[in-house]
Amino acid sequence: MPKHGKNYKNKVQDFNKSELYVLEEGVKKALEMSFAKFDETFDVAVKLGVDPRHADQMVRSSVVLPHGTGKVTRVLVFAKGPKEAEAREAGADYVGGDDLVEKIQGGWLEFDKTVATPDMMGAVGKIGRVLGPRNLMPNAKLGTVTFDVAGIIKEIKSGKVDFKVDKNGIIHAGVGKASFGPEKLTENVTAIIERLIQLKPSSSKGIYLRSITVSTTMGAGVKIDPLQVRTLIK
Repeated sequence: MPKHGKNYKNKVQDFNKSELYVLEEGVKKALEMSFAKFDETFDVAVKLGVDPRHADQMVRSSVVLPHGTGKVTRVLVFAKGPKEAEAREAGADYVGGDDLVEKIQGGWLEFDKTVATPDMMGAVGKIGRVLGPRNLMPNAKLGTVTFDVAGIIKEIKSGKVDFKVDKNGIIHAGVGKASFGPEKLTENVTAIIERLIQLKPSSSKGIYLRSITVSTTMGAGVKIDPLQVRTLIK
């Protein structure tokens, strides 16, 4: 069992972990239990009624949060010719081709997201074993393999979040910072859950949104009523 410090225990001493909250009140409760001296990330975990072992039930996509993530995202773009210039103008932090591939092969990984034009994927494939396990590989399903490099860079910089269901059928995502306040965080959580509902596999049977939990980095998880959230989004 994990050990918790005095500050954590003081915050949760009167907290009923089994209580279900409506979304906005749950977000407020999670923020009330934030105690770290740094600006904690606000997280959401959604248990879905899917079996990730089946390819047709693998939920994976992305969403642009209305209020961003609060993080400065370093974007690396694999491109050449006019697209390289377009990426630089759009605000990419690093742009290149074989030179970046060689640099990454040498151990350099000082970036958070990658984008590639389709004609560069042959070169990028050489470092798939490096980028893949770190979730840094450009992916067409996530929109990061595209000739519209300016568009995707804008999305990433403005708060685009990628998510993928894990082996237990759970989606984890950081949806902002504690300093955002309850209103903005509620809207960000709503955006990601709305996207998940849109992605419900046709082969998924029974209850799709099984459970929703929100928390800050150091705080306790607060359970949200999935039925209330479904009603809110409708």
